[in-house]
Amino acid sequence: MRKSSFVLVTLVSLALFGLSVTPASAQSEEELAKELANPIASLISFPLQQNFDTNFKASHGFKYTLNIQPVIPFALNADWNLISRTILPVASQYNVTADGGVQTGLGDTIQSFFFSPSRPTKGGLTWGAGPVFLLPTATDNSLGGGKWGIGPTIVILKQSGPWTFGLLANHVWSFAGVAERSDVSTTFFQPFVSRVYKGGFSWTVNSENSQNWTADAFVGSLNVSVAQVVPVFGQLTQISIGPKIFYGNAPVRPRWGFRVSLVFLFPKK
Repeated sequence: MRKSSFVLVTLVSLALFGLSVTPASAQSEEELAKELANPIASLISFPLQQNFDTNFKASHGFKYTLNIQPVIPFALNADWNLISRTILPVASQYNVTADGGVQTGLGDTIQSFFFSPSRPTKGGLTWGAGPVFLLPTATDNSLGGGKWGIGPTIVILKQSGPWTFGLLANHVWSFAGVAERSDVSTTFFQPFVSRVYKGGFSWTVNSENSQNWTADAFVGSLNVSVAQVVPVFGQLTQISIGPKIFYGNAPVRPRWGFRVSLVFLFPKK
């Protein structure tokens, strides 16, 4: 994918979702911020997560990734929901895989489905579990693994007043794809904590960790962000920003970065 196509994807996404007009929600900004702290809330949202990662180990390269992450809940019945979470990365990187090398295009897609009770347990826990799929949508070998994958995913959390504590995890094994590419056996886990305030302001601390068992490589990041729910052109939106610090033993990984996210909200009327 050429750079112009990469820019076009970004602009089209912003045009379709950032400039749409949603009627005022009956929920307050504080309530919406608390729902966003729950990865399997019954709230339609469309996050555009921009990651700026730099100072890659050994190459001192730079990578920009726009993660397009629609979240769509479905009510199966009075007791159960199905939540679809998609992550489609659009990336542009320089000097990451080789000196002077530039790659731009789509990465591999992660598609998760969570079956979740519509109400928390008696102990106040909210949970969801289901399958996760790896789809080889990358347009450049350096941006994806060329494999189809499948595995289990789970999220468990507790919300108490303005606080949310939780953990999201999955494991993916490859089962098909380009024979010459390495098999996939990767565990991802993300503990998180957040606090919401009146007016829709919140902060979040999470840790995103990935263990590649095939290559015996681990990379993680500590992410801190602040966010605010505001109307943008009549569209309810959460805007967040914060730094990222990376760690691990993977031979190719950034040292630090920052993240800016726009989450377009489509609450029930």
